[in-house]
Amino acid sequence: AGPFLPTPAWAAVGGVLDDDLLELAQATPPAPPTAGPDRRDRMANFDPKALCLDRVARRAGNRTYLKIKLDLKPDQVTAWDAFAKASDAADVKDTARCNTLPSEMKDRPNYVDRLGMEEAYMKARVERIEAVKPSLTALYNTLSPEQKVVLDRPRPMGGMKGHRHGGPR
Repeated sequence: AGPFLPTPAWAAVGGVLDDDLLELAQATPPAPPTAGPDRRDRMANFDPKALCLDRVARRAGNRTYLKIKLDLKPDQVTAWDAFAKASDAADVKDTARCNTLPSEMKDRPNYVDRLGMEEAYMKARVERIEAVKPSLTALYNTLSPEQKVVLDRPRPMGGMKGHRHGGPR
């Protein structure tokens, strides 16, 4: 199997690779230039809440980009609006979840805690997909073959300042 290349539609419901909280919890952010190699110094710069809120904002931006790129016809606007409404409602729930996360982590969570974080995150992801998928499917079914190419097009991989995984940007 080749590398997984996420599509703009995948970005609209939130990408698993981009949003893997377990990976974020396990990752050690780079140390600031003036700090020594002490793990506590590096963890003090890790802000799960800000990272989570950034993902919500990125998804909203991706939807705006996608709407412009699709160049929707008047008869497609109702389907887009339903999709946008479902996505916005999911963003509200995601934002509330993000706001429960800590603003800084001084110590790396233990394995059991990371597993619990991943489980909670994955449940939220499934809930988001289930909330958005019907309206996204309905929108997709209104698109012309040319518009489907835009929606289906893989997005470039990379980003996140040196992290080596794909995801919508």
